[in-house]
This record gives sequence, C-alpha cells and structure tokens, in this order.
Amino acid sequence: MTRLTQYAHGGGCACKIPPGELEQIVAGLHGSGDAELLVGVDTGDDAAAVRIAGGVALIATTDFFTPVVDNPYDWGRIAAANALSDVYAMGGRPVVALNLLCWPRDVLPMELAREVLRGGLDVASKAGCHVAGGHSVDDPEPKYGMAVSGLADPERLLRNDAGVAGMPLSLTKPLGIGVLNSRHKATSDVFPQAVEAMTTLNRDASEAALAAGIRAATDVTGFGLLGHAYKLARASGVTAVIDSSAVPYLEGAREALRDGYVSGGTRRNLDWVRPHTDLSSVDEDEALLLADAQTSGGLLLAGEIPGAPVIGELVRSAEYAVVVR
Repeated sequence: MTRLTQYAHGGGCACKIPPGELEQIVAGLHGSGDAELLVGVDTGDDAAAVRIAGGVALIATTDFFTPVVDNPYDWGRIAAANALSDVYAMGGRPVVALNLLCWPRDVLPMELAREVLRGGLDVASKAGCHVAGGHSVDDPEPKYGMAVSGLADPERLLRNDAGVAGMPLSLTKPLGIGVLNSRHKATSDVFPQAVEAMTTLNRDASEAALAAGIRAATDVTGFGLLGHAYKLARASGVTAVIDSSAVPYLEGAREALRDGYVSGGTRRNLDWVRPHTDLSSVDEDEALLLADAQTSGGLLLAGEIPGAPVIGELVRSAEYAVVVR
C-alpha cells in the first residue's frame, strides 16, 4: 500500500500556518464593510456569511490539506467532512462543493487521486451536498479539500462572537485526533476510532444546536481546543473556563502523547495561547492534549445539546481569555 502520509511534510489541519502568524498576515485586509456581509474576517470565524435575496444567508468556506491517513479513500472522506464542517459550525446547510486537488502526477498513480475524489464525493453525497467539478494542479505534495457553499437563516447563525457569560461549554467530539494521526504517520498503525471521528459529519450537532436556540459556536480543528476556545472567548469578550477532567479523549490518545507523537502544529498552538491562558492547574502534557491540532474535529458550543459533554462555562474575567482547571 502506498503510504500517502510519507509524501507530506505534515498531516491534516496540523499543517495550518500558525494562528499568530496568520493573524499578522491578514491584519487590515478587510472587505467592503457592507451591511450585507454578516460575518467576515474580523473575528476569525469559521466561514464567511453574506445576506442575499429572499432573506437567506449564503455561507462560503474552503479547506484543504495534505494526507492525514495513508488510505486515499479515507483521506478524501476526512477532507470533505472537514470542509463541510465550517458550514455546519455556522448553523448552515451545505449545498454545493468544488474539489480542490493538488497531485504529484509523475510520482503517485492517478488511480489514488480518483480514490481521494471518490471519498470526498461519498461524504458530500451523505451530507446532501452537490459536488460539481473543481480545480486541480500538478504539485510536488498531494493536497485535497473542497470549497463549499451553503445556506442558513441570517437571524439564526452560529457565530464565535455571540458567547455570553453564564453559558455552559459543550464539545461534540472527543479530542486526541492529532496525536493519533501523528502516530499513524510515524508507524503506519491504523486507528479506526480516529478515522470514525474525522469522517463523522457535524450535521446532527449543528441541527441540535439550532433546535436548542444556541447562538455561539465554532468547530475545533487545527488550532486545538485551547486555540478555538480562545478565539471564541476573545471575540465574545468573555473568559472560557475549561474543566480538564470533563474533556473526552479518543482511546489511545494519552498513550500516543506519552510516546512523544506530538505535531509541531500542536506545540505552536500552545505557544500561541499560553500568554492568554491560565494553565497553572494542569501539567504540560495535559496542556498539549488540550492544544492538540484536530482534523475534522467536533463543535464547541456555548450551550447544551443531548449527548455532548459539558466541559466548562463562559464567565466574566479581565485577566485571561481561557482558564483551565
């Protein structure tokens, strides 16, 4: 079997440009500021949202990354679920997606590329989202993802700046995807529990959040739980208090951490949030797990839905954006 992960310098959302560097790059690069633009780049939310005719919000997003697993079909499924997640994280319904494919055509068989695309198509079809072509380039490093457009009620968008003190924090998928993927890349060991988590759509969680009247949410991906909690807390002007003992993890995650399978992206996440986070109640290993770079992770909700553990709350505090207990 071709080990796709060996053709990439990193894997999945751990390949993201570090959040601190990214914020410096896009600082001041704002759009028109028109009232029709409901969500832009100001708060670093999951996608853009624009009000269009008929009282509808158009949600637009894109996401792509290097191989996170060796199986091409699974990589396609994971990348598609991850791209669709940004629409779900804002309370939307994905409608149409375009493939984004970079492929070393003289190095890897095109049959593998077809399997990647097949995986993406199957997940999009499960989501009820059309896939209509896309774009491809010859690239030394394989990458795959999607540009996705969806629709939502503009009055019921889930946003990362709508958190209010007193709200509980819920997490809809366990953490540990990053360390398990790092172990897979290094050893070829397969972790079905990680693949299952990454290919699970956030559709049901999004629909449950809307039904519960939740207004504040984000998905947990490459910046880790701490990074995305920090962005939500900062945008909302509150502090996210996280109960470390309540955070769920995938089987094998702690063992992978113990054995040193921590990505550079995870360490950069922790460095970024450390000045804004009180980590005095946990050790460095626990902090690394909380900052673990997730690929196609769950939703972090300011509210409660059935089946999602409550891992903390939003409070008023002027000292830290995130407090870990």
